Amino acid sequence: MRDVQQIKQRFGIIGNSEALNRAIDVAVQVAPTDLSVLITGESGTGKEVFPQIIHQHSARKHGAYIAVNCGAIPEGTIDSELFGHEKGSFTGALSDRKGYFEESNGGTIFLDEIGELPLATQVRLLRVLETGEFIRVGSSKIIKTDVRVVAATNVNLEQAIADGKFREDLFYRLNSVPIKIPPLRERVEDVYLLFRKFSSDFADRYRMPPIRLDDEARMLLEKYRWPGNIRQLKNITEQISVIEEQRLLTADVFRRYLPSHAGEHLPAIVEAEKGKNHDFSNEREILYKVLFDMRRDMNDLKKLVLDMLQHGGDLSLHGDNARIIRNLYDNEGELLKPTAAPAAAPTGFSPHQHDENEIEDTEEFIEESLSLEDKEIELIEKALEKHGGKRKNAANELGISERTLYRKIKEYGIRG
Repeated sequence: MRDVQQIKQRFGIIGNSEALNRAIDVAVQVAPTDLSVLITGESGTGKEVFPQIIHQHSARKHGAYIAVNCGAIPEGTIDSELFGHEKGSFTGALSDRKGYFEESNGGTIFLDEIGELPLATQVRLLRVLETGEFIRVGSSKIIKTDVRVVAATNVNLEQAIADGKFREDLFYRLNSVPIKIPPLRERVEDVYLLFRKFSSDFADRYRMPPIRLDDEARMLLEKYRWPGNIRQLKNITEQISVIEEQRLLTADVFRRYLPSHAGEHLPAIVEAEKGKNHDFSNEREILYKVLFDMRRDMNDLKKLVLDMLQHGGDLSLHGDNARIIRNLYDNEGELLKPTAAPAAAPTGFSPHQHDENEIEDTEEFIEESLSLEDKEIELIEKALEKHGGKRKNAANELGISERTLYRKIKEYGIRG
């Protein structure tokens, strides 16, 4: 562990998470060998530090170290950049040129964004890894090189293989020793340490007091998912250091510096504080609420129909009454079936929290038929009777189309 702490100090690594310490330990263990290493991790996690650790702890530390961003080199020139070219091999090749593999002979080459390499270049790279040989662009002469290759990527290479964008044999050749760098959201204990380090650095750079966070702002800092990882945290800390006059930040001020889509990355579930009740702590409970609301609507409908039957009320289907009846039908006029209530209520929500006038499914209604189909037939018959058998007027009264009414009359065998 002492060696790990020394490496952190030497290379400016901040953090004490187990996953980070494991990645550093693997890098140190593999450094003395010549095995190829594949470093994976999201953008902004600090992958570029680990090839330097490997190089400085290897027997090649006195040799050249060259870092190449494969995604930043145009496809038409990347072969020339990596393997060199001969004079006249293409337009603009005014002289012979050594490539990175030739320049780093005896040292280490770091290929960042390896997943962006064209397939043709992947074939050339595979040959270098397997035989240590390559050919300059426009030449037929084989050149030998002794280079340690460390690659890094923020894309899923296995998925790229499935999509035909990356060679499987090259993947296994590069992946002799995999090192995974954890994202910042998996290093919650390190987020505040990094913030303090960046705040102190920017305070020295801009000659001002370092910014600090109150308790709520620190909680927001640690709960945020940081999709841009360390790079995003550093940029936001610099913005705040330059812009804010108050050096003690509240959560409201800190939240303004998070991207406009920050809500998508804030945690959906926050643990309830002691002594506080939080309703609907997750989406499942919201779904339960919707289902119970549907059940309440069915109870309202039953109450409406029961009142009409018991008191011989006029079949005046307007306003809320018409809405309730129409809601029973889908777009094609089919009667919607009631949705059963869930078997158990969620934590923090009680299905018995309802209006005093709500009608429950209790024994007092067992004697009455509450079949929606029976009530539908009865309502259709009353509408026809009220309008003297005129189906168009009856359909308008019921809030359904004349075609649907005709089909219902035929389906139920209603005389009208």
